[in-house]
Amino acid sequence: MLLKSEFVNINEIYVPAERRKEIQPEKVEAEAEAMMEDDDEQPIQVRRGKDRFVLVSGVNRLEASKALGEETIRAYVVGARLH
Repeated sequence: MLLKSEFVNINEIYVPAERRKEIQPEKVEAEAEAMMEDDDEQPIQVRRGKDRFVLVSGVNRLEASKALGEETIRAYVVGARLH
């Protein structure tokens, strides 16, 4: 199954505590540098929550986008929860 990516507003993405624990400042910095050089970044994964999106994977890319002042990020909207 091929997933189609779409742009999602960063301020509509909730980052669960277990995803926040995965933030690595050196990875965030490296991701930000890569994003400035190449705008063909790997989409993050989110799922639809009640009134927002919930981050499934890609916390360092999300944080890098925030650091760069981006308002949207490319994401795959997935249906299943990862446990």
